[in-house]
Amino acid sequence: MIQFKDKRNLHVDNQVDIKPEYLIHPYISGNKYRKLKYNLIEAKLLEKQVLLTFGGAYSNHIAAVASAGKEYGFETIGIIRGEELENSDKLNSTLMYAKTCGMQFKFVSREVYRHKTSKGFLKQLEKEFGDFYLIPEGGTNDLAVRGCKEILTERDKTYDFICCSVGTGGTISGLINSALPHQKILGFPALKGDFLQEEISKFATNKNWELNTNYHFGGYAKITTELIAFINAFKRSNNVPLDPIYTGKMMFGIYDLIKKGYFPKNSKILAIHTGGLLGIEGMNQRLKQQNKPLIV
Repeated sequence: MIQFKDKRNLHVDNQVDIKPEYLIHPYISGNKYRKLKYNLIEAKLLEKQVLLTFGGAYSNHIAAVASAGKEYGFETIGIIRGEELENSDKLNSTLMYAKTCGMQFKFVSREVYRHKTSKGFLKQLEKEFGDFYLIPEGGTNDLAVRGCKEILTERDKTYDFICCSVGTGGTISGLINSALPHQKILGFPALKGDFLQEEISKFATNKNWELNTNYHFGGYAKITTELIAFINAFKRSNNVPLDPIYTGKMMFGIYDLIKKGYFPKNSKILAIHTGGLLGIEGMNQRLKQQNKPLIV
């Protein structure tokens, strides 16, 4: 456990600790490891040889599946959103890493990608690639939620609030299902919109949770100079790197809510660091093109 050190400008005495899930594995990191664990076991039981999944050009999930395939003996196929990338002279660092792990790509238009869960589209993929084990975009399914239930352990029972970033809802669902009655799960979505409430409710069995939608910074993969400055200052003060897509927004939100008095005095807060650090390099490529400050 890593204790949150920088308490400047915080007006109440709260204990904030970070659960460093990002240290589990350099590439199958944090919640990606948790989500894939039981899916990989199931794929082995079904004697599947190929994993197929979906993601964007900077998807940590794509990189994690590719890495897991290489490590555990699966072929991997990534259906990538954005057909313009197929003829790109140079893949970004995320896709290049996945390629070095042996992942085969199929680039599709954003319009086609919207139908990724339809039976017709999946049938087309079966005709093209043959038999495969399907892992949803972001990795969220019942087996993923089962894996994420294992994030919290006996050591974490003293915390009043459990905080996590939210993408597809699998990680927070696992936390909700494993939390103790006195604990509240607070999620920080990286995307705009209220659709996550419904998605999480498909998997969550308890009502001890809340989403705070004020810290998405414009939406998925959107970032501001204020957030960059926070991420860099946080690393200097705490020696903990944050990614710009998920954990940076979560920690900014926690810090801001503490200053605003959201948490009762003497609350014990646990922030789940779900990894995603591969996204820093890809984001810095974009920031450099825009002549904006980089994440250090």
